Amino acid sequence: MIGYPHVHHRVTDSTNARVRELAIQGAPHGTLVTADEQTAGRGRQGRSWTAEPGDALLMSLLVRGVRPLLPLAAAVAVCDAIEPLEAAVKWPNDVWIDRRKVAGILLEGRPQEGWAVIGIGLNVRTREFPPELGDSATSLALAGGDTTVADIRQPLLEALDRWIDAPDEEVLAAWRARDALRGEHVRWGNGEGTAAGISDSGALIVETPRGVRAELDAGEVHLLR
Repeated sequence: MIGYPHVHHRVTDSTNARVRELAIQGAPHGTLVTADEQTAGRGRQGRSWTAEPGDALLMSLLVRGVRPLLPLAAAVAVCDAIEPLEAAVKWPNDVWIDRRKVAGILLEGRPQEGWAVIGIGLNVRTREFPPELGDSATSLALAGGDTTVADIRQPLLEALDRWIDAPDEEVLAAWRARDALRGEHVRWGNGEGTAAGISDSGALIVETPRGVRAELDAGEVHLLR
């Protein structure tokens, strides 16, 4: 079972940073770092991640033996852990409830050395967000969930334990069933078009208005509402 050894900080700069240090020192697969509060938490594209102490599950997990679909597997695990709330995934691994972000996942590491860090920030009891996030963020509490950070951690670890080792075809099927963008008009870089699912490698398939299909394997995609 993943989640051991477990290091908890009342306050730290970044749980991902702490796990990276432990990984370099030889910590085993499944090492977990959690925190009540982060002072330098980060999301994708270098964005900051902030939460009041006790309002969000802030955790990072060391995975040894990195698989290409690990980002998708992590997102599916978060969705499973917060059932019966109905969650979807915005490519590649933001978890949404009612088109609002409830969890962000940041993967870092050294695949060439066989390890990666899964960093997860899950809004659990947050009821107020900064004005700039008011229309785009949510929490389990706002979505009708009645749980605490301590209570949700174990179900999430159990879901991660299952999905990070699941066969690729199961990961792909589960992710596709939760695809928040399929059929939606999206923008990426200098292009716009329609999201058309994901490839077997996890790339986002998009179709331009001229009927050209392309695969995006990195970068930011925005839903045009």
